[in-house]
Amino acid sequence: MFDKNLVNKFSKLETPFYFYDTNVLKRTLDSIKTESEKRNYIIHYAVKANANDEILRIIKEYGLGADCVSGNEITKAIESGFKSKDIVFAGVGKSDLEIITALKHNIFCFNVESAQELEIINSLAKSSNQSAQVAIRINPNINAKTHHYITTGLEENKFGINEWELSGILEKIKSLKNIKLTGLHFHIGSQVTDLEVFKGLALRINEIQEWFVDHNIKLEHINAGGGLGIDYEHPDENQIPDFKSFFEIFENFLQVRTGQKVHFEIGRAIVAQCGSLVSRVLYIKKGENTSFAILDAGMTELIRPALYQAYHKIENLTSDGVQRRYDVVGPICESSDTFAKAILLPETKRGDLIAIRSTGAYGEEMSLRYNLRPEVSSVFSDDIF
Repeated sequence: MFDKNLVNKFSKLETPFYFYDTNVLKRTLDSIKTESEKRNYIIHYAVKANANDEILRIIKEYGLGADCVSGNEITKAIESGFKSKDIVFAGVGKSDLEIITALKHNIFCFNVESAQELEIINSLAKSSNQSAQVAIRINPNINAKTHHYITTGLEENKFGINEWELSGILEKIKSLKNIKLTGLHFHIGSQVTDLEVFKGLALRINEIQEWFVDHNIKLEHINAGGGLGIDYEHPDENQIPDFKSFFEIFENFLQVRTGQKVHFEIGRAIVAQCGSLVSRVLYIKKGENTSFAILDAGMTELIRPALYQAYHKIENLTSDGVQRRYDVVGPICESSDTFAKAILLPETKRGDLIAIRSTGAYGEEMSLRYNLRPEVSSVFSDDIF
């Protein structure tokens, strides 16, 4: 991914910075668009993965909708050109102001996660003489087999409505005149790499749909969520996720009712592999069993390793020396400010350029100002070639 010409250009830039390869992003979008359109599936980009202006502009040009989890994301999506009718609003803790923002823009659907939320949306919609379309987010109680911090589909998680609550929820909806139930929503977690998990989800959706059919309720759409993982260990070999196999699972096992539309909300799988965090080595410090490569980027620029021990491939772009072991760490005053421990890198010295790969999702978006760190710039391949 990083040829000598590109590395030479990097050497003239102030580090750290987020680098985005627009060619990788566009090829990824070509793939997801091709595979989803074959099956008439509707894709909403999960804005929480990366809300960079240029990233959103490119994704919007491919005709995707937006999946938002805050009022500000809705506003940003609208400002970036996404159509209101293509925006869904999810999240377990929507504030009144955020709900009002969504109502003002007349979005496609609220993905609702509690009985009380239904009441609040109904009340606010009534105040503005509107009717809000809602999908019930149902907890399918499926183990996504991913890190427990990013598992969302178990009964022990804070997300969604449990099946045993459904009868009461439907009774409540009957009394809420400014609510229209149009669909069901599911999301079991992120970075799911075992496709059998999605087969299990499709089969559970079928069972839950049957319950609604038995209660004479016709649903216009099913939102199967997202969560498709990427290959963090081999970002060049597997740049484009296997959207074909992912969608085939639902094509083969999800029972779609007549006239029903199937929606997905994909984030990480679209943007992760197009991004890298590029940093310089500040110091090499000898340790007890390994050396420390101290970078000018830290957990403030990429918090995933500190937050849940996430793996990112790390490359020295400017050295071809003998392989040695390093703990790659940042400058932040926290022991958790560590990207990797005891990894092999070519002999590394002060000033070497380091690339931390697959950071297009939840890198820039989760960046912090802790220690009064400056805001880091974004560099696009289109801008430097």
